[in-house]
Amino acid sequence: MTIKDIAKMCNVGISTVSRAINDDPGINQETKKRILKVIEEQNFVPNKSARNLKMTEAKTIALLIKGTNNPFFQGMLRIFEQELQKVEYSYLVYPVADDQDETAIAMELVQERRLKGIIFLGGLTEVSEVSLDKIGVPCVRCTVSNPSISVGTKDYAVSIDDRKEAYKAVDYLCKCGHKDIAIVCGREDDCSIGRMRQEGYMDALLDHGISYDPQLVLYVKGEVCEFSAQNGYSTVKALLESDKKVTAIFLISDMMAFGAYKAIKEKGLRIPEDISVIGFDGLDLTRFYHPSLTTVRQPCDQMVKASIEVLLGAINDGNTGEQRIFPAELIVRESVRNIE
Repeated sequence: MTIKDIAKMCNVGISTVSRAINDDPGINQETKKRILKVIEEQNFVPNKSARNLKMTEAKTIALLIKGTNNPFFQGMLRIFEQELQKVEYSYLVYPVADDQDETAIAMELVQERRLKGIIFLGGLTEVSEVSLDKIGVPCVRCTVSNPSISVGTKDYAVSIDDRKEAYKAVDYLCKCGHKDIAIVCGREDDCSIGRMRQEGYMDALLDHGISYDPQLVLYVKGEVCEFSAQNGYSTVKALLESDKKVTAIFLISDMMAFGAYKAIKEKGLRIPEDISVIGFDGLDLTRFYHPSLTTVRQPCDQMVKASIEVLLGAINDGNTGEQRIFPAELIVRESVRNIE
């Protein structure tokens, strides 16, 4: 008698029998009872590898990342490793392409690797409770805010308020006397983080009585990665070649700002004497650029720790939907000039 025989007798897959044997919380309880009854009737004893399956994989989570080349996420991974070691959880990192279905990938990983939970870094900005149920284990969306989360759901999110923090950056530019302020966004059809940061930009202009100029709103073109230096370079280069009047540029990521530096200098302009630049994320590299970059720093340590805490609360205690939003910090350096 093998596990395959038990699966055939119960008309289920082998993985389902393994989940029943190892008391996986994601399995249907009626299915589990039926399988265990057959096991008892057949006096089936799982082999050593099956008995060890729970011990070796019960405390494993996955980090699904959309944007593995993003230094911001790379920095967060180091913190995840440190914090997960403290709670004696192992983890696997799985990169997700822009055109891949994260929910389908998560479901497959849960079945193959017997995960206890999943943390999504980037991506999965719009998700239904039905799709979360299909995954079968608790999932936390880190760096993604969702104002619609309500008590009783299975949706968990940890983030900053992207709209509010982008407002903070552009408000600072306005207070420095800038009125011709461009923004470098992601894709024009973006409905998530990029859109929220653009809305923060528009809010700040409105509050300072500055007219919104769509020609100063720059979107990524072609297949260029949204939050990349290449996007910042190509969009800012096109802006400067258009001779559109601009005294400051807000880029929705620090990597974009690095590309903007190159485009501005190639044009023979100076930062901040000719054009002020402000980024977003707070990468360590921003301190070492010349001039050092003014940016909005996200609280990575706090978001990572909160993501793990929320996930473990869902796994161990069955906590329901929760969102934690942390304040970011405007770091004023050398790349913005006061022109008043």
